Amino acid sequence: MMRARFGAAIVVAAAAAAMSACADDDSGSLPPDVAIVERVIDGDTIDVEIGGRDERVRMIGIDTPELHPDTGTAECMAAEARDFTAAHLPPGTEVRLERDVVGRDDYGRLLAYVFRRGDDVLVNELIVADGYARPLTIAPNDTYRRRFVAAASTADAAGLGVWSTCAG
Repeated sequence: MMRARFGAAIVVAAAAAAMSACADDDSGSLPPDVAIVERVIDGDTIDVEIGGRDERVRMIGIDTPELHPDTGTAECMAAEARDFTAAHLPPGTEVRLERDVVGRDDYGRLLAYVFRRGDDVLVNELIVADGYARPLTIAPNDTYRRRFVAAASTADAAGLGVWSTCAG
């Protein structure tokens, strides 16, 4: 009989915790994979706030031209790529971060596929599709590789962005 009461107490405690979590969601907290864009660093890197922490996020599967602020020289279309990303991810935008196998790069940045929460657009793919990035697959993080390659092929055929403006 003592075991039955103990088991029931655990079920009641778990139900209370679940209801408390739901109540917290109603108060404006976000799911654990949702972040708020703070700023765009370059075409494929953003700063976000997630779970009360500031994180730098490197978008998986794409490579935009580099700004090189330390040397003052920028690669072809680097500023345009940054501006494109900034136009699609202004500060305050809610994004859902989808992780892959490897969670961080050698610089400590969070690696993620970035989806705008309002319309579920995969921003990594949008940047490639409009010609501001090339696909960059670093295994094992390759979940959307085929989508990025297809988007790049279409952008190349249309002569968009880096495909028409930058040599190589």
